[in-house]
Amino acid sequence: MESFARKNDSAVSSCLWVGTGLGMVIILSLNLPASDDLRQSEPVMVSPSGTVLTLKGAVLTFACLDCMGTLTHQPYEVWRDPHSADDGDKTRKRKLVMHSPSSSQDMGDHQFAVICSEKQAKVFSLPSQTCLYVHNITETSFLLRADVVTLCNSVCLACFCANGHIMTLSLPSLRPLLDINYLPVTDMRIARTFCFTNEGQALYLSSPTEIQRLTYSQEMCDNLQDMLGDLFTPVETPEAQNRGFLKGLFGGSGQAFDREELFGEATAGKASRSLAQHIPGSGGIEGVRGAAGGVIGDLTRARIALDERGQKLGELDERTASMMASAEAFSKHAHEVMLKYKDKKWYQF
Repeated sequence: MESFARKNDSAVSSCLWVGTGLGMVIILSLNLPASDDLRQSEPVMVSPSGTVLTLKGAVLTFACLDCMGTLTHQPYEVWRDPHSADDGDKTRKRKLVMHSPSSSQDMGDHQFAVICSEKQAKVFSLPSQTCLYVHNITETSFLLRADVVTLCNSVCLACFCANGHIMTLSLPSLRPLLDINYLPVTDMRIARTFCFTNEGQALYLSSPTEIQRLTYSQEMCDNLQDMLGDLFTPVETPEAQNRGFLKGLFGGSGQAFDREELFGEATAGKASRSLAQHIPGSGGIEGVRGAAGGVIGDLTRARIALDERGQKLGELDERTASMMASAEAFSKHAHEVMLKYKDKKWYQF
């Protein structure tokens, strides 16, 4: 990021912040070529600045705030393929987009560096490298994820602890704003994929194919229903087209008609007394259905009774076969005993 690499620096420069698992923060100075043409041929010079900052626990995240406490975004470079022919005659160059101020006049005379580790968070004043605020986040557990996000036109540090707590700290004062127990980490997938986004939201993979989204902002919760998308686009049902004579004749698809519509007195006129008339029964369709349902119920009960009787007969056959096998074994052993003592006298027993 663009920051002060040394204590005696008067202007910001490109720096690489390196955090170790032992809580050491090392700042490396990056010397970039001035022009784009030289950037293609000359290498980037990396040199240690001599600045070393210390925290408790492994370093998780960095952030840079200007003198007004506004988050300074990192510059990025838009990559374009130099061999692509999509742009035509346009100049195909790689453009460096600077979101952070490039001079100390725009930045102010100082800036804030936010560093968060597994145990604590610190805010340093640059270029003096003075530690302004320290907050010990946890002693018994450790942080899995920490991100500097924007929330309600402000900046805060959002943390997710291994014991399931979600905590937010104000910046740069590191004042606790929220500490709530959300979800104990029982799956390593949650620990690896949990991340915070702006406006009080967070995401993680609850399964290999499902993304869980949550919010810890009341404003975002109030506007959640307005942000939900629709799976289907509502469309009015079109009017039915008029069925032509030829389409009805050669279409091949049947059409349902009402009996009264075809043969009723309103359409065909009053029938003669000598013709048969359809006189519905007292029960109608419902009566027939009820009678059929009763018969079906009786048949079902009879079938169940037959199944139970067959099952009992099968158990009886198994018991009979077992008794016959036992009797045959007993007879065999008795015959062997008789043959063994057949020719012996009474005094030989």
